[in-house]
Amino acid sequence: MFGFLLRPHFRLVPDGTRIRFMRGRFLGLLVSAVLSSTSVALFFYPGLTLGIDFSGGIVMEARTPGPADFTAIRGALAGLHVGAQGVQRFGADNDVLIRLGAQPSAKQTQAAEETVRAALTKAVPGIVILRADAVGASVSAQLFRNGLLALGISLLMILVYIWFRFEWQFAVGAVVTLILDMTKAIGFLVLTHIEFDLVMVAALLTVLGYSTNDKVVVYDRVRENLRKYKTMPLRDLIDLSINETLNRTIGTSMTVFLAALPLALFGGESISGFAWVMLFGIVVGTSSSIYIAAPILLFLGEKRLRRDAAAPVAAKAKPKA
Repeated sequence: MFGFLLRPHFRLVPDGTRIRFMRGRFLGLLVSAVLSSTSVALFFYPGLTLGIDFSGGIVMEARTPGPADFTAIRGALAGLHVGAQGVQRFGADNDVLIRLGAQPSAKQTQAAEETVRAALTKAVPGIVILRADAVGASVSAQLFRNGLLALGISLLMILVYIWFRFEWQFAVGAVVTLILDMTKAIGFLVLTHIEFDLVMVAALLTVLGYSTNDKVVVYDRVRENLRKYKTMPLRDLIDLSINETLNRTIGTSMTVFLAALPLALFGGESISGFAWVMLFGIVVGTSSSIYIAAPILLFLGEKRLRRDAAAPVAAKAKPKA
């Protein structure tokens, strides 16, 4: 029944596939521009849901003996004067997530955490505090700056790498596409209210790496075919290159997607956000290699790349004096 999985020549995309991807280049760029512009607007309003790493405060995970009594928990916290509070259920009915506002100093943060523990133990007998994380306001601001700096440096390093490896048309196409991918990921975070913290910075950096790898695979094949098919129109050559790498692209994307999916569904709050961003980044990164990076390369290099490739042919064809 599962014999087809063992076939040595089983391919997700049949050999000889000739999809004309560049026919949809204008629509792909238009959709991408609309989504990225909307994501930038969402970044400014309503903005990202900052996690404790970047907003400061205290996050506590608790487990009650039975279904959580949120009225009793909120009542216990009401008179403590420990800043903005948020109490919500996550996971099972007896799992509670408690968020408290940032305190002015580390000493006050520790005192607030101990006060909350004592109040919860008194109000809900048998409650167990599973985790308590506290970050001060000054530390969170520094972490936020460092997180954004890490994303910026990563984009710069990718630009330098591709610029030295390929012609400038390839570098511009890849970096512009990566920036558009990042803006869409930011919009996804805003819409889903996934907390933006250090874990999300790691997720965005992972998406950047995956998306870069996918684009390098396509661009490598384009460059090889530029030397191989010196008279083929660039539009047809890009279509050919995408089709030739499509089997590898889809296979890699499906593998990573299926590996991340269980983490998104069953990983719990600590890892599910990372996994959902990865799933979104895989879809966006794979599609952008075809419908954004390739069209940009076509527009920038339609004359220059073909002229450079055709020069050796013209030199050979020129009659000797």
